[in-house]
Amino acid sequence: MTRPTVDLSRFDNSDFPKGAGAIKRTLWYFTNAVFFLNPCFPFRSVKPALLRLFGAQVGKGVVIHPGVNIKFPWKLTIGDHCWIGQRAWLDNIDQLTLQNHVVISQGAMIVQGSHDYKKPHYPTLSGPVLLESGSWVGAGAIVTLGVTLKSHSVLAAGSVATKDLEPYMIYQGNPAQPVRERVIDPGAPSPGVSATEA
Repeated sequence: MTRPTVDLSRFDNSDFPKGAGAIKRTLWYFTNAVFFLNPCFPFRSVKPALLRLFGAQVGKGVVIHPGVNIKFPWKLTIGDHCWIGQRAWLDNIDQLTLQNHVVISQGAMIVQGSHDYKKPHYPTLSGPVLLESGSWVGAGAIVTLGVTLKSHSVLAAGSVATKDLEPYMIYQGNPAQPVRERVIDPGAPSPGVSATEA
């Protein structure tokens, strides 16, 4: 008995909603390569403006380090005071939303695309990702399509989130599991402020 097989020659991604025409996608490809992926371009201040130029919504105080790959800026919303570390990969073929004070550490991946492996022509699947305020994606961690990191949750370094993370919880492993509560010290002084001044 012959079992069904995959036939990638039948793959057709032409009807996938990319959200922009070929010219805009081409212009972004080169902008991304020169100003975002390029490790020799260390200047941060122009990056939010470039993202806005291509349709992203970007708040104030956003820090984007060198080597960051962003797929579709027109499907990206970044709140205030977010940090995106070196070599982070935002594969946002669907809507990606970072609320305020979100951290995506170096080498982390937001993977919003996949394929339906049950069908021989491998159609593309996608899903939105939401990183709520105060959440943190650790170094080398992976967030998959359709996942929400709820307020102040933490995905530890090297972990893989395939389901939503609950607020103020730290998750670790593959697949990520809750390991302990995140406790934030409200009395910790800000840098440059002594304990007596805080």
